[in-house]
Amino acid sequence: MTEADRRQGYIGALLCYGFGDDGAGHADAVLSGKVAWEYAQKRWWKKTWQCEYIDFDKADHIRLRPEAPPRPKGFYYAKFQPGEKLQRLTVSQARKNFKNETGLGPEGVQLLAITHKHFQDLMNERKISLMALADYDVAPYGFNDFFDAAQMFCSEGILGLGIGNVDQNYPLFGIPTIRFQ
Repeated sequence: MTEADRRQGYIGALLCYGFGDDGAGHADAVLSGKVAWEYAQKRWWKKTWQCEYIDFDKADHIRLRPEAPPRPKGFYYAKFQPGEKLQRLTVSQARKNFKNETGLGPEGVQLLAITHKHFQDLMNERKISLMALADYDVAPYGFNDFFDAAQMFCSEGILGLGIGNVDQNYPLFGIPTIRFQ
């Protein structure tokens, strides 16, 4: 982490893992999120909730947004900014501002479900904002109608994976960003 990174709100680096292959030599970002979410559902001692419109097994329901950078295969590090600086924006506005950074995709699920589970308690206590995963597009009706983004939250002891319209602001949700190292 450089001083410039810290001034821009980055607080540290995340260790992430890219599973599978997207057909172009990069990780399958949907599979990478699915594996982490299934881990949370099976092994997390608290409850989980998932929006009925998220189906990791159907490509016409969830994808890495087309403009998002591909995710590396295997282990990789990403500098992490928790999202408060973009909290007043919609996901579509934030996406337009991405230059050397991008939104969370599978990294957000891995962060909350595996590597930084203490963030769940911080969310539950409202010490950090809930998270819009700006690099995941969700088609709520499954017809390639990608107008939602995935969202993760922890409230009243429940870790949730939901959706929100990319053109609507959700005041409790920050839009975390990452920079690949």
